[in-house]
Amino acid sequence: MTSDASSTPAHTAPTRPAAQQPAWPDPDALAEVVRELAVLPPLVTEEEVTALSGELAEAARGERLVLHGGDCAERFEDSDRDTVLRKAAQLRGLATRLREGAGAPGVTAVGRIAGQYAKPRSADHEPGPDGRSIPSYRGDAVNAEAPDPLLRVPDPRRLLTAYHSARRALAALRESARGEEAAQPVYASHELLLLEYERALFRKGPGAALATSAHFGWIGERTRGPRDAHADFASAVHNPVGVKLGPATTPDEALALARLLNPEAAEGRLSFIVRMGAERVTAALPPLVRAVADAGVPVVWLCDPMHANTYRAPGGRKTRALPEIRREIEGFVRVLRTHGAHPAGLSLELTPDPVTECVEGPRERTGAGDFPDYRSACDPRLNPEQATAAVDAFLDAR
Repeated sequence: MTSDASSTPAHTAPTRPAAQQPAWPDPDALAEVVRELAVLPPLVTEEEVTALSGELAEAARGERLVLHGGDCAERFEDSDRDTVLRKAAQLRGLATRLREGAGAPGVTAVGRIAGQYAKPRSADHEPGPDGRSIPSYRGDAVNAEAPDPLLRVPDPRRLLTAYHSARRALAALRESARGEEAAQPVYASHELLLLEYERALFRKGPGAALATSAHFGWIGERTRGPRDAHADFASAVHNPVGVKLGPATTPDEALALARLLNPEAAEGRLSFIVRMGAERVTAALPPLVRAVADAGVPVVWLCDPMHANTYRAPGGRKTRALPEIRREIEGFVRVLRTHGAHPAGLSLELTPDPVTECVEGPRERTGAGDFPDYRSACDPRLNPEQATAAVDAFLDAR
């Protein structure tokens, strides 16, 4: 796809509900940023997206595994070459472990990278250091992490910084794929959350209409309504897309999303990223798997064992316990196998840094002193040893 590709907006109806959008204070400033974004070159190419679609089609047929992983919330400062290369190396190493351990013909590595600069939040405001309410941090694309009321005001110029940060990170990813492990590209993904940004980077190329902000985008649990704006946008692009499914998802909701986002039943087009929780996955997942199978819509089933197992430790830190992560992975694989479906892989929040954000032991033994190196801007991530343990749990469950 060339830089002069059409930027005709996607067919999203403006009256459709759009949850989790920032309260931009200056509509004129936002409109100016959107105009600037709309004439910038695409971040990803049609050829790259087509290659990923082909790999995910193999995963949908049970011929390939998928490792999706990276930061909960990327920081602009981490788009430098060395940081991106370290992240890519971690994903490649875990993908190799998956491939060799499963005897799989291939594993696709998709990073939460080069665009994961925005986060949905459960509340618009949170207590500041002095106890007064300040806007919640919604990711570097929106506002600053520093708990300063002025810096927490959404700033649309940050969308331009997000674009240029993603461009730097993608350049490093492409460079890494030209090295000795050229057969293992790392594709870029992020949550399709900020609709003004995503619409501005919508392009009609020679072969397809694409969201050119990433190779793969997903819709979160808080924004996945089949009649809402995020699903409508995703239905207009030809990128492979994912949807997070929590424990309250009904079979009718899953079917509505499958039919909206994959009306032609194309293999690899749609991934369902399951985030049920260790206690609920074996009960909540089977009806969805049965409904999708009966409808004949191919789906890439991925397990996110992180989000529904998050809790607050003494002292207030958000964390996740490895025993619960393992149990959700095991339950996910067991359900898919029981129903004749392919457990295609994992979606993990992880980092190559030696952080202490997730805990090794049971939830009830978590203490305030378990986090001597907590760096995440939002949710807790697995460190390298813990990420390897999660991959091994998937391999053992198969």
